[in-house]
Amino acid sequence: MPTEPCGAAAARTFSIGGNLTVNRLGFGAMRLAEGSGSSSQSLIWSGPDDPENARAVLRRAVELGVDLVDTADSYGVGANEELIASALFPYRSGTVLSTKTGVVRPSPHEWVPLGRPEYLKQQAELSLRRLKVDHLDLLFLHRVDPQVPLAEQIGALGELREEGKVRHIGLSEVTVKEIEEAARIAPVSAVQSRYNVADRDNESVVEYCAARDIAFLAYFPLAVGAHASPAGPLAEVADETGATPGQVALAWLLHRSPCVLPIPGTRSLAHLEENQAAADVRLTQDQLARLAKAV
Repeated sequence: MPTEPCGAAAARTFSIGGNLTVNRLGFGAMRLAEGSGSSSQSLIWSGPDDPENARAVLRRAVELGVDLVDTADSYGVGANEELIASALFPYRSGTVLSTKTGVVRPSPHEWVPLGRPEYLKQQAELSLRRLKVDHLDLLFLHRVDPQVPLAEQIGALGELREEGKVRHIGLSEVTVKEIEEAARIAPVSAVQSRYNVADRDNESVVEYCAARDIAFLAYFPLAVGAHASPAGPLAEVADETGATPGQVALAWLLHRSPCVLPIPGTRSLAHLEENQAAADVRLTQDQLARLAKAV
């Protein structure tokens, strides 16, 4: 598996669509849309049970250099976008807001793709209002709706782009074939999928994006399971570097390819600071090779 750039350091920034430069280690705001109490509160449905802490986390993220904040209209059924605006508006110059549309929440337990063009456009307008912006820096199709031709779904986002309401278009959880199909309708600047050192099901998509300078936003970037165990490869490399296993997992992603933008999320200020410090973790070629072979 290619690992670029190889060696001791990884590029710190990436230019989305060739003209929207961000620090590669971003922040995923989804976790701020769930409560920490009963299971009914932990479904990305009702918003945080401590809004002041959530706003403090967002503000601290920006202070630490985060300029890419990712959300979705379905997180907290719009409440996550409103939370971001309440914490960060007016936005610091250079702040890039990434949101997603195309999933409807009939109930706390349901995430249903809905890609009708009129719905996508309606939700984009609501996102503009909730985030208090006149355009969306990066708008993802949250999921491809199998009931609607992909050309119609991307066509709707393309029209929003032509109207100046969307700067860049992204796709979430798609195949290489779907990226290619979408790109025939409108430019695709970013892809967002689950990816980490222990979960590489989207390896071919990462390779495709890397070859075409398409940003790949990696969500759930921290490895779990055997990789994260005290005897696992992350802990081994963490001992060698003086970092935490989580920091090593993020550093591996930053070394994986210049196009990979990890978006870890957390409700904890301490965890946020730990995550952001991963940008300073340097991995040797031997450590990278051992982690790459550990799956």
